[in-house]
Amino acid sequence: MLTVHAAPLVLPVGAAAVERGAVAVEGDRITALGPYEEVAAAHPAARVRQWPGVIAPGLRQWHAEWLLTRCYHPDPREADELGADPLSGEAFARLAGELDATRWAGSVRRGLQQMLRYGTTHLTGPFRDPVVRRAVSRSGLVEVPAAAAPGIPDGGPDLDPFAVGRDLPGSVHTPLVTGARADFAVFDVPDEAALVAAGAASCVVTVLAGRLVYRRR
Repeated sequence: MLTVHAAPLVLPVGAAAVERGAVAVEGDRITALGPYEEVAAAHPAARVRQWPGVIAPGLRQWHAEWLLTRCYHPDPREADELGADPLSGEAFARLAGELDATRWAGSVRRGLQQMLRYGTTHLTGPFRDPVVRRAVSRSGLVEVPAAAAPGIPDGGPDLDPFAVGRDLPGSVHTPLVTGARADFAVFDVPDEAALVAAGAASCVVTVLAGRLVYRRR
């Protein structure tokens, strides 16, 4: 089904922002991008989804391998004991000996789900751990080369791709263009400057290969 995703602002990256813009998606591809009135008129039978804030390309997580292999992402049922935030460093080291295959695979899946909550659609590899490699493949997230990846911060990486101090163009892998795979996110902010300032925690929707894979409740 063809779907038109509309928002007050579309930030394609590499092209001018589109006020009251829209992105038309059919299957896993972007079929049109531009002012909402024009896109909607060209696709009168499309389902329309109206979102707040801005539509931007999906983000790239530079430190995905670290976050998936050196962190434990607690199950909500473990929150009373372990809390809700990823465990790394000494906390992860203490727990690592207790992780059987089932708990480890669950942690990796939850880590990937958390990345989707931050508008992430592309992950810097390579992923040598077979459990991680399999989970990434099944998730639909795109693995990309590690060229020019920034170093690991002293306190460890953050799930927010903006945490490494990059602007929007430096935080995405590919711009939004007609014909490209439909990987994008919606952030509940008014413009690009506000997005960079607020970070990816402002994400309300993530679309991966045309599929809505995360929506904030």
